[in-house]
Amino acid sequence: MAPRTSDPAVAPVRAGYAERLSLPWWLWLAGAAVAGLLAAELWLGSTGVRAWLPFVVLFPLTAVGLGWLGRIRVAVRDGELLVDDARLPVGFVADAIPLDVAGRREVLGVGADPLAFVVQRPWVPGAVQVVLADPADPTPYWVVSSRHPVRLAEAILAARDSA
Repeated sequence: MAPRTSDPAVAPVRAGYAERLSLPWWLWLAGAAVAGLLAAELWLGSTGVRAWLPFVVLFPLTAVGLGWLGRIRVAVRDGELLVDDARLPVGFVADAIPLDVAGRREVLGVGADPLAFVVQRPWVPGAVQVVLADPADPTPYWVVSSRHPVRLAEAILAARDSA
């Protein structure tokens, strides 16, 4: 008889972690409202091209800009921490510390190291501080925004321990 996969003693190791730091719905709504107000300001009752061109141009530009702001992906896979196009082999990770809003503010505040690698999104409340153990790298730590900082920190440490 094969062991059950729901048994905690033989449960499979989590494959990794992945998330996209997309914008919340209310920022999309605010962006559309600002684009609409600006288009209406440019229109101001004109006729011809000035009547429709601001609406045709500003709404797609706003959508592209907001989509670009929410493009960042954070993942742990294949023995690496991937943040957008940056890669960190988990073998160089000394510790991964999940941060709440107050912890993130403290880490990124006045005493922050200017050599730290930071990918911070203000609309994402949590973050993870990844302390590095590479003496050849001048970067002391990474700070990465995450909606699930505890799960991301656990995935980083699990990948490090399995490597």
